[in-house]
Amino acid sequence: MISVEGLKVEFNATPLFEDVSYVINKKDRIALVGKNGAGKSTMLKILAGIQQPTSGVVAVPRECTIGYLPQVMVLSDERTVMQEAELAFEHIFEMQADIERMNQQLAERTDYDSEDYQKLIDRFTHENERFLMMGGTNYRAEVERTLQGLGFCREDFDRPTSEFSGGWRMRIELAKLLLRRPDVLLLDEPTNHLDIESIQWLENFLSTRANAVVLVSHDRAFLNNVTTRTIEITCGRIYDYKVKYDEFVTLRKERREQQLRAYENQQKQIQDTEEFIERFRYKATKAVQVQSRIKQLEKIERIEVDEEDNSALRLKFVCSSRSGNYPVICEDVAKAYGNHVIFHDVNLTINRGEKVAFVGKNGEGKSTLVKCIMDEITDYTGKLTLGHNVQIGYFAQNQAQLLDENLTVFDTIDRVAVGDIRLKIRDILGAFMFGGEASDKKVKVLSGGERTRLAMIKLLLEPVNFLILDEPTNHLDMRSKDVLKEAIRDFDGTVIIVSHDRDFLDGLATKVYEFGGGLVKEHLGGIYDFLQKKQIESLNDLQKSPSLSSSPSAEKTVAGGNAGATVAQPSAAKLSYEEQKELNKRLKKLERRVADCEAEIEQTEAAISILEAKMATPEGASDMALYEQHQKLKAQLDSVMEEWDAVSCELEEARK
Repeated sequence: MISVEGLKVEFNATPLFEDVSYVINKKDRIALVGKNGAGKSTMLKILAGIQQPTSGVVAVPRECTIGYLPQVMVLSDERTVMQEAELAFEHIFEMQADIERMNQQLAERTDYDSEDYQKLIDRFTHENERFLMMGGTNYRAEVERTLQGLGFCREDFDRPTSEFSGGWRMRIELAKLLLRRPDVLLLDEPTNHLDIESIQWLENFLSTRANAVVLVSHDRAFLNNVTTRTIEITCGRIYDYKVKYDEFVTLRKERREQQLRAYENQQKQIQDTEEFIERFRYKATKAVQVQSRIKQLEKIERIEVDEEDNSALRLKFVCSSRSGNYPVICEDVAKAYGNHVIFHDVNLTINRGEKVAFVGKNGEGKSTLVKCIMDEITDYTGKLTLGHNVQIGYFAQNQAQLLDENLTVFDTIDRVAVGDIRLKIRDILGAFMFGGEASDKKVKVLSGGERTRLAMIKLLLEPVNFLILDEPTNHLDMRSKDVLKEAIRDFDGTVIIVSHDRDFLDGLATKVYEFGGGLVKEHLGGIYDFLQKKQIESLNDLQKSPSLSSSPSAEKTVAGGNAGATVAQPSAAKLSYEEQKELNKRLKKLERRVADCEAEIEQTEAAISILEAKMATPEGASDMALYEQHQKLKAQLDSVMEEWDAVSCELEEARK
């Protein structure tokens, strides 16, 4: 369908890639991969015809249609969601208008026997059949299915697009693109603004209903579920693998090992040749051989080893100090904007050292609860308690966009670094692949992934014991994500991760909080345990019969005919529910006592510090009243510490 021949792209006379050739065939599912800045987005723009290459040809057949979804786009705010999505069917509306015009002519004309009239009938019949084949009469149902698949409710269809966030408006653009059914879909990071359910719907759509697809994504699970071919851009060249991403990783490793062996052999050959030239350069009898070796050296085509593997991103979150046992306790927390309730009756306790995931559709309150914890939102109801000595490090969704674009990479970090760390800024930047001249780049020329890495460095310089990461993997390449995942896993403190990246959360989160319908539900286990449970719940919901469940006789029906067992079940379930309710009440009471003790400890320690500072002055050293007060506070602190220890032990026992 699309043929790429001898493609070359240069920026400031520096080649991004050159001599690139490949073909996109019908039904191809291609993953375009490579490190940040390798030229993936540039390649998509060239295929879409938005950007021209320095040289080379991209041959696209005249009848071939291309749909392109960029990472960032300018969006219109003039229509409702449904009206905007229906723009995908403009060609059908034009065809419908044309058919109506022809129908009107057929009704008005009277030259029934003329050749022109017969031609008009034939054209009307042909266009009408084509209109019906293209789904002209049921396009609205297709629009509704697609919008709902991408997370919109029916109530949203008539809302103006201006009421939605940038992420939701990107979904509308994606819906329009999918509805047009182009021959080739070019998608640049399509999952960045989608939740897990919408990603799964998109996976199914692309796998079963789309034509050719070329996509850039750093979501490993998404790539594995959609693509069957992987094209890697590295060292200015491309390598084409006819396999999905996981198999590509294995083959790539083998290729790099072959590269290394060939590189080492070539370096040995070059070294031997250079030594021969140097040894016999000034001997007349060897002049011919020396000249021959010099020419031989000039003709050698130097082997390059993949640049991506020459530098490594090394992340280490240092836990500043030990926090209390329960960094976050929420009791009946609720937040609403006017009449719109975001969530209500949120009761959760996060233990020290836990790594939990916040998941759910966009707009269900994940980031809102995070902002409540951060004290950025204070007008919520209920009680939200932060534990003793909790020091929070926060990475927001838009953290990378908040950087000052006019500063250099070095200056960005230099402004936040304090103390001895300022002497090590160059080393830190080098560890994050900003070594050498890269540290002098302006922020405005950095790619999305490079900005995210820079924002992550700023977070690393903060001494914290509680990390809150809101979509930290957006724009990060695969290797950077793997290293970030490893750093979070090794972090001794507590972590909340808001993410839709299943592969990133797998093996990292041990507890999942699901946001939806104004509620926050706790699920023990990893992300795939949660998704499996959700799938089973969805299937069970489909299988339930309302008439059967509401029928009194239905309760007595049991497989195997043992009716007595079914009748006894409700009382047993009710009893266990009551017991669980009592246990939860007791746990909440103990958690409150622990939180109160931690708050009192913190206040008492602060008061003791103030007294000790006064006692260290010449005037305070002779003030006996200060010493007496100091002794009282120490005794009070010991008492509270004993109570805190006893209640904590009691709570631990109750949890078992």
